[in-house]
Amino acid sequence: MSLIADPWFYALAVPGFLINGISKGGFASGAGNVAVPLMSMAVPAPQAAGIALPVLCAMDVSGLRAWWGQWSLREMRVLLPGGVLGIVLGTAAFNLLTARGVSLALGVITLLFLGRSLWLAMRRDTPPPAPPDPAKGFLWATASGLTSTVAHAGGPPLAVYLYPLRLDRRMLAATTTVFFGVMNYLKLIPYAGMGLLDGTNLLTSLVLLPLAPIGVQIGIRLHHRISDRVFYNAIYALLLVTGIKLVWDGLA
Repeated sequence: MSLIADPWFYALAVPGFLINGISKGGFASGAGNVAVPLMSMAVPAPQAAGIALPVLCAMDVSGLRAWWGQWSLREMRVLLPGGVLGIVLGTAAFNLLTARGVSLALGVITLLFLGRSLWLAMRRDTPPPAPPDPAKGFLWATASGLTSTVAHAGGPPLAVYLYPLRLDRRMLAATTTVFFGVMNYLKLIPYAGMGLLDGTNLLTSLVLLPLAPIGVQIGIRLHHRISDRVFYNAIYALLLVTGIKLVWDGLA
């Protein structure tokens, strides 16, 4: 049991968790999970995922408190069962992947997320809100649970289903926060079983834990005051660099 002492690791982890907290606070909630890709540039991707989970769980407490009762009950009834199935599938996939495999998967997920985001930004037409579809919701929630388990990157699959519904902004933030809050606490079980919550990872998580409420509170304030556009652009540029780096590491 020893604390990670590499300054480069903390130079990547601190801004990564602050950005994650801001996103969980409801500001630019589709910006994705940047802490794990960033930390994966300093430590193996599975270890980065293990360090991130307790901090994400702490962020979820603040996020749930801020958005409690404002989620879409209709969508939660569909999404949660799919997410649980995704965790089961993700745990099985995790055991089949090497550290390089997880890095490659994380890099591909990151770049696919960016590609989809750019495609949406380039569309000039605004389609009407999509009707709720329980089958699609369950499918994409399953994909979200799987990618969330492998790399805490469940945002893009969930967004594919939720964003076209055009939910109220507060309802969208609350639904997303509650879904991933439940998923993260459920993931503690398989992560412990896979040895990803060992002494070193937990001690490092404890050091980074104060970033959780700070980032969430910043996100809550920005949600009501500032446009997401500039924030998204900066995050997407950051994710592009880390996504390419992770794919390179996975293939090297």
